[in-house]
Formats: sequence, C-alpha cells, structure tokens
Amino acid sequence: MKSLKIVALGAALALSLAACAGDGAGGGETDAAPAAGGDGAKTVGVAMPTQTSERWIADGKAVEDGLKAAGYEVNLQFGNDDIPTQQQQIDQMITKGVDLLIVASIDGTALANQLEAAAEKNIPVIAYDRLINGTENVDFYVTFDNYNVGVQQATSLLVGLGLLAEDGKAAGSATGPFNVELFAGSLDDNNAHFFWKGAIDTLKPYMDEGTIVVKSGQTDIEKAATLRWLQETAQKRMEDLLTSTYSDGSKVDGVLSPYDGISRGIITALQNAGYGPGQDAGLPIVTGQDAEIASIKLINDGVQFSTIFKDTRKLATQAVTAAESFLKGEEPEANDTETYDNKVKIVPSYLLESDIVYAGNIKSLLVDSGYWTDAQVASGQA
Repeated sequence: MKSLKIVALGAALALSLAACAGDGAGGGETDAAPAAGGDGAKTVGVAMPTQTSERWIADGKAVEDGLKAAGYEVNLQFGNDDIPTQQQQIDQMITKGVDLLIVASIDGTALANQLEAAAEKNIPVIAYDRLINGTENVDFYVTFDNYNVGVQQATSLLVGLGLLAEDGKAAGSATGPFNVELFAGSLDDNNAHFFWKGAIDTLKPYMDEGTIVVKSGQTDIEKAATLRWLQETAQKRMEDLLTSTYSDGSKVDGVLSPYDGISRGIITALQNAGYGPGQDAGLPIVTGQDAEIASIKLINDGVQFSTIFKDTRKLATQAVTAAESFLKGEEPEANDTETYDNKVKIVPSYLLESDIVYAGNIKSLLVDSGYWTDAQVASGQA
C-alpha cells in the first residue's frame, strides 16, 4: 500500500492489500517507521503520490509491509497530490538519513533537486511505476509494460464495440461507424503518454477507415488529458463534450478511459445526460485501468465495460527485490534497458505484464488470486 524467500514476501503483500486502508492524506511518518534504524537496520524512504486513490494506498502498504518483512525500517509518506508537499517529504527523508528512496512521483519532472541531494549522499533512487524525468539521479524503474496497457485499453474498447473478440481476433459482428471519445491521463505523468500511444496506435486503423469516429475532433493528447487523473475533471470534460458535440441527437458509442476514477466521472456525466438502462440510449462502452473495487462492481453490474488489472502486489514485490539488491551493493535485475528514456539517460527497468478485466473473468483474475473477495465485488467497497 522477512526472509528473502519469495513465498514469505508474497504472503506479506497479499495480506497488506486485503487491508487496503490508510491514514489521513499527507500525514507524517507512519507508525513504527523511524527515519533511521536505531538498531542498525537500514531505512527506506517510500514516497507515494496520494491517498485519494485506493490503488496508491494499497501500493504504499504493500511496499511498506514487504520492506519491513525483509528487515528494513520504512518511512512511508503520501504527497496528497501536491508537488511541494512531496518535495518537502523527500527532502526530510534525505535529511534524516534514509539509505534508499522508492518514489512514485506526482510530477515526474519536479524532483531534480531532491534527487541531486540524494545522489550527493549516495542514496539510490528507484522510480515506482512513474518514471522520473530530467535527471541522471534515478537508478532503476519498476513498472508495467505501459505501452501494452494502452494497447489493452484500446483492445477492450474494440471488443466492447463488437469489432474484436476477446481473443483479439476480428469478431465480424459489427461494422460501425461508432462515435468514440478519447480521454488521457495527466500530462505530467510519463505513463500517460505510453498509455495514449499504445491505445492510439491500436485504434488508428479503425479511425483511418472511418469505423471509429471521434466526433468532437479531439484526438490530441493535450486536448484529451485529465490533470492529476481527477474524476471530477473527467466528468466536467465529458459533460462539455456532450453539450458541444452531441446536442444534435447523436449518441456516444464508446469512451477510451485510461483510469477507473476517470471512467467513473465519465459514466456519471453520461448517466446525468440520460444514458443507461431505461433511457433513450444505453451506456457506451467505457474502459479503465487499475481494477479499483468501485469500478469492478460497475463492471460486474454491466455499467463499466472493462479495466486493466496491474497486480500491484507483484509491483511491490519487484520494488522490494530491487531495493534489496541496491542495499547489498548489487545491481538489480532489469528486463528492459532500452525503452525508458527520461531525457537524460535510459533508466534500467523491470516491466511487469497486465491483464484485461471483463465481467466474465473477474472471478478468475481478481477473486481467485485473492486481490478482491466476492463480497467486495458485490459491495464495491474494500
């Protein structure tokens, strides 16, 4: 949100996710997490961006539990979606003498000064799921194959529209044209650009042939972006699109959404405009990402169509594994040394794979794996 045996670490992280809860946003050090180990244990500073998303609460808890199980002290902080707050938190971690930093940045271009200070004290830095840009002082990156996440989001949209089957093959059951609107994440998050590129590369052939029509004409990431990934921002943009583009009686058939919170904002706007069961138009196909429990319930109920499951337990495990390597004076294992250019260097990375979640595979992907329970899926609450 140990011994070095992976079974023990996996168990610790699974338990941590089940307890997906957190203290007040932007609070101080977590309990039992001094900045430097009084008994000689090394300390890891963990900077997470926000507690407004259940995903980041779970990540912080999972990383913290994994590190503690491995025998390290942990200083876990949440930045409350405020750049100066996160900068100050990292400054304090460095001043108090952490031995390593794991950072999920709010703005991937805003931490150069902090990481320079870390480098001066020989503190390794692991970027967690969001690449830190514009600095040579980031040593490793753990994330998912973010381009492929975008491909999966677009693929699920095409499946929902009937253009593809779930196995990715042509379905032959629909021809279009379909009115689709495009949403992107926050431009200051490097991942948003990878998600967008993967999705647009996948949709472009259908757009070029006219099977998919972006009726608003807003096909640039700058116009589609959602600052800070905020649900209310996405809802307002969807409301504006409905007013400006669909007041002629035409209907939205699908919406590419890069994140579940954005998806819920989009869906709220659509429902308020008369889309849904018993209305003149059913809800469009809406995609998502992160398998947040509120959206999993919507998918189970036939409201949201899909999401992308990035098993953050695996991401936390990989972050802990990389941290252990650095703290032993070793280089962590990378499986990608070409893709992630932060404008100063290619950052060695470890990429994990993700899965598309539809209503039909919620049980096999999420429940059977222990990520969510049947009761949580039914209630929409963790």
